[in-house]
Amino acid sequence: MQKIRTVVTISVFSTAILLASCGSSTKTPDTLDGKKKELADLKNQQEKLSKQIDSLEAQISRLDTSSKVGQKAKLVALTEVAHSPFTHYIDLQGNVEAENMSWVSPRGQAGVVRAVNVRQGDVVRKGQLLLKLDDAVQRNNVANAQIALDHAKDLYQRRKNLWDEKIGTEVDLINAKNAVDQAETQLKLAQDQLDFTNVYADINGTVDNLTIKIGETFAPGSQVLHLINTDLLKAVVQVPELYQERVKVGTPVKISLPGLNNKEITGVVHVTGKTINPDSRAFSVEIRLPNDRSIRSNQVAVVRIQDYAVSKTLAIPVNTLQTDEKGKYVMVASKDKENNLLAHKRSITIGQSYGDKVEVTGGLQEGDQLITDGFQGLYEGQLITIQ
Repeated sequence: MQKIRTVVTISVFSTAILLASCGSSTKTPDTLDGKKKELADLKNQQEKLSKQIDSLEAQISRLDTSSKVGQKAKLVALTEVAHSPFTHYIDLQGNVEAENMSWVSPRGQAGVVRAVNVRQGDVVRKGQLLLKLDDAVQRNNVANAQIALDHAKDLYQRRKNLWDEKIGTEVDLINAKNAVDQAETQLKLAQDQLDFTNVYADINGTVDNLTIKIGETFAPGSQVLHLINTDLLKAVVQVPELYQERVKVGTPVKISLPGLNNKEITGVVHVTGKTINPDSRAFSVEIRLPNDRSIRSNQVAVVRIQDYAVSKTLAIPVNTLQTDEKGKYVMVASKDKENNLLAHKRSITIGQSYGDKVEVTGGLQEGDQLITDGFQGLYEGQLITIQ
C-alpha cells in the first residue's frame, strides 16, 4: 500500500513539474492582463491536480481493502430518504387595499365651506351630512323660482276660471298650464342646486383623511376628504408574466402581515387581471381578506401563491446538493461486505426547489441513507462513521 501511495505522489508531482515547465516556456507579458492570465492558468492546473488526487485516492481505496483497517473514518450524519408532501410557492410582496373607498367631491360646482360636521377617524354612514358649502346664491334662486311658480299658478287659475265660464280660448289655457310646468321644473332645478351645497357620505366607512377647513374652497376633484370601509379588504400583488399559466382564480395563497407580527392568513386568488403591464411585465392578482379591525389599508402583505404541489415525492435538504462536471449529485452511505460504512457519490435529477428543500425526480429511492452533515470533501468509497 505504501508503494502505491509513493507511486501516486511521484506521478502527481511529476505532472505538476511538467505542467509548470510547460507554462514557464511561454513567457507572459509583464502587464496586469498578462499576470492575470498566468494566475488563471496556474489555478486551472491546481484544480486538475486536485481532481486527479481525489480520483486516485478513491481508486486506491476501492482496490486496497486492507487500507480501510488503518483509515480514520470521517464523522457524518445520515437521514433516511422518505416520501413526503412538497409544495412550491411564488413569493411576492403586495399591499392591503380596501374594496370600498371614496374621495368625496361636491356634486355640483365648487363652493366655500361653511361647516365641517365630522373629524378624521369618525365612523360615518352612507347619506350622512359631512360638509356644508355656502348656499346664499342657491337659496336666492330657490326663492325666485318659487315666486315665478306662484305667479304662473295664479295666471293659470284665472285662465281656467274664464274658460269654465266659456270666456277665452283653449290655447290661452294650455299656455298657462305650460308656464306652470316650466316654473315647477325651474324650482326643482334650483332646489337641486341648493341641495348640492350639502356634501354627503357616499359609502359607509371611516373618515380616513380630512384636510379641508371652514372658509376654504371645496372643488370637484379635490382629494381633501377620504372615506374608507375596512369591512371588505383585499391583498393586491403584481405577478410576473411567466407565471400566468400557474396562477388562476382559486389558486391557494398564504399571506403574512409583517406589521402584525407576521400574522398569517390563508385564502385563494379571487381576481386575476387580464392585462399585462407593459412596464413591469406583470398582471394584478387580488385575494380577499377576512374582516379584521387590526388590518389596515396600504400595509405590506407578503404573499405566497402556491403554484406547484405533490402529496408524495422525495425531497431532500437543498444544502446537500453538490455539482460537478457531470451535473448534480449527493453523497449517500452504504455498507460493504466487511460491514464498513462507506460514502458513495450518487448522481440525481431534481425538480422544483423551495425554502430549504429540493424535489428529487431521479437517482434516489426511498430508504437510501443520505449524508446530510459532513458530506463536504467526501470522495467515493471513503470510510465514514455516525458515532
